[in-house]
Amino acid sequence: MIKIHREGRIIVAITVLILFALVIVSVLTMPYQVNYLTSLFSLVVLVMVLRFFRVPHRRPFLDEKTITAPADGKIVAIERVHQEEFLDAPCMQVSIFMSIHDVHINYFPVSGNIRFLKYHPGRYLVARHPKSSSLNERYSVGIETTDGPILVRQVAGYVARRVRCYAADQGAARQGKEMGFIKFGSRLDLFLPLDAKIKVELNQKVTGSITPVARFN
Repeated sequence: MIKIHREGRIIVAITVLILFALVIVSVLTMPYQVNYLTSLFSLVVLVMVLRFFRVPHRRPFLDEKTITAPADGKIVAIERVHQEEFLDAPCMQVSIFMSIHDVHINYFPVSGNIRFLKYHPGRYLVARHPKSSSLNERYSVGIETTDGPILVRQVAGYVARRVRCYAADQGAARQGKEMGFIKFGSRLDLFLPLDAKIKVELNQKVTGSITPVARFN
């Protein structure tokens, strides 16, 4: 049984109703060849929507020294930057791009206290664009850990027009628990201490709440 995320239940219900109506109209008015294509099309669309909003059963990797992936996707950036929000210091940025085929749940990569939370309205550049991290609509979440602070940033993409951040409802971050959700393609940025040991490489596929991205020194 597929479990559907709360952010997608209404969308899934509407999709089912529209596709069902489409199939019924096709059966009543079109030749059987068209009925076959309509049914096939409806099935493909339904599977894609269910895949996108599915909630995978996972056992998170928990370790206070390890920073785990906050989302499923591909590593598209590993670079030294100056992060002006919360950290206000040079740090390492690790970015994960989520395609439409990935689970779009976002997870807390560490445990700690939430010390900073800010929403930025912005543009909707393609999430792979290097400027999307600073120009697109985004949420920034600063977490203070026993090994120092980190910043997690949810970035909306060209198609993704809605970023949901649950950190505002929680006083503390718990590694592996849900931090938010971004719909239809986007990216997550991690801003880590310079001395953190990076455990991933460019273009590597990562799994949210499971893959170690870095380790505190």
